[in-house]
Amino acid sequence: MPDAVVIGAGPNGLVAANVLAGAGWSVEVLEEQPEPGGAVRHDRGVDPAFVNDLFSSFYPLAAASPVLAALHPEEHGLRWSHAPSVLAHPLTDGSCAVLDRNINTTAASLDTFEPGDGAAWRRLHDVWQSLRPGILEALFTPFPPVRATARLALRLRAAGGLRMARSLVLPVRRLGEEEFRGEGGRLLLAGNALHADLAPESAGSGGFGWLMTMLGQSYGFPVPVGGSGALTSALVRRLETLGGRVRCGQRVEHVVVRGGRAVGVRTAGGDAVPARRAVLADVSVPALYGGLVDPEHLPAQLLDDLRRFQWDFATFKVDWALDGPVPWQAEPASRAGTVHLSDGMDELTRFAAQIAMRQVPDRPFLIFGQMTTSDATRSPQGTESAWAYTHIPHEIRADAADEGITGRWDTKDQELMADRVERQVERFAPGFRSLVRGRRILAPPTLEALDGNLAGGAINGGTTAMHQQLVFRPLPGTGRPETPVPGLYLASSGAHPGGGVHGAPGANAARAALRRNRPPGLARAQRLLAHRDRTGARR
Repeated sequence: MPDAVVIGAGPNGLVAANVLAGAGWSVEVLEEQPEPGGAVRHDRGVDPAFVNDLFSSFYPLAAASPVLAALHPEEHGLRWSHAPSVLAHPLTDGSCAVLDRNINTTAASLDTFEPGDGAAWRRLHDVWQSLRPGILEALFTPFPPVRATARLALRLRAAGGLRMARSLVLPVRRLGEEEFRGEGGRLLLAGNALHADLAPESAGSGGFGWLMTMLGQSYGFPVPVGGSGALTSALVRRLETLGGRVRCGQRVEHVVVRGGRAVGVRTAGGDAVPARRAVLADVSVPALYGGLVDPEHLPAQLLDDLRRFQWDFATFKVDWALDGPVPWQAEPASRAGTVHLSDGMDELTRFAAQIAMRQVPDRPFLIFGQMTTSDATRSPQGTESAWAYTHIPHEIRADAADEGITGRWDTKDQELMADRVERQVERFAPGFRSLVRGRRILAPPTLEALDGNLAGGAINGGTTAMHQQLVFRPLPGTGRPETPVPGLYLASSGAHPGGGVHGAPGANAARAALRRNRPPGLARAQRLLAHRDRTGARR
């Protein structure tokens, strides 16, 4: 009998398993899909000569994460690669905002839109440099991050106190207007806010856009050499060296609760897998509380709040094998790993408004990935492995382009939407479609079939909006990994701090399980040792 059973071999599940195994626990990970990785996987399904990431690709949060750094995945085969530039946002007039790891390059790009905006960017970066240690500590530790928040508050005071706090909760449109005179800096912030489901007018979107751009400025948007699954492989290898086990093709359909405590799981095949100490669930919040755990074990208030749980936007993705580099009209975009495609701030707002009205956008905002530009191993020399994704409503009432997309996502819907995506790329890269050797469409039902956590194509484990963050994530009053069922821990992106490949929800859940199972005498001794380390007193 293992000490712990982990449901799901996504990055958070694998991080949780590694933390537990590193503490000496025996761990078994059960994964529904035929391979581990969750939304961190790649294949050669578009063309045998091309590597395409199925879901996520760029990992600034992984590069910044102390959680992943502590696991030393590089010692187990992981290597990182960077594109020459981090990100570009071209416009149809040929201008282009560039985010580069060299701040001089970023600043010079913004000055081409409006002289002085480069200096404004440097001021935002100076604030980031001051606040970065506190922000990262608060971001990657369990909620509430009391000590991290206290230290961050001191740094925040030095950075302008309430004025800076106000800036971080602003809508990104307003933040951009206050900080920049030209459109370049505004677009870098707003495009990054829309990596999540935060419209330009959403409260808090300014802080999220600022965080993502500053992560890119400091860490870049790195990719694993050889494909995103290389990160998964490193975590699996590390776990196996510690005696942990990953079993794929094992769909868990029930958490077994006995005597008021989680004591194991039951698979769809009827196998009972007991857990001596804990069950950790790297699954979506609705899947855990709306299916895996019987309702009689859950408080009525939680079940009522579950009805109010909000997913983030649905996602539509297209993968390509291209016979040559993308022919960008704005040349700086050719050097960027990530390219944002929307012709200005108003078009971003229009896109978000159409989603809010449950319409399929007629000019979708695209996040475009140039993977061979980022990692030369992804395709033959002179070609490009690429993808683009956009957001769409979960429930579709109309097609803003009046082309008849219904939301059934049958073959007709998929082809119409993929063609629309390609037309949007053509606006910024005339001749793009002539380079397409092969394409693959990943509509919302396909994404969910490949990873059950991506319900309806939602990739963030729930909305990033302020009403479902911190103490409200995933539900009001449930900001920690502990669940109402003793011995059961939420280890997915549904928990604080949310989506992104950084491992924090998994690590937080594992540490909570370790604390709960620590012998009382040992716990007291560790507290005394920690106190001695802080005070320098001799005991």
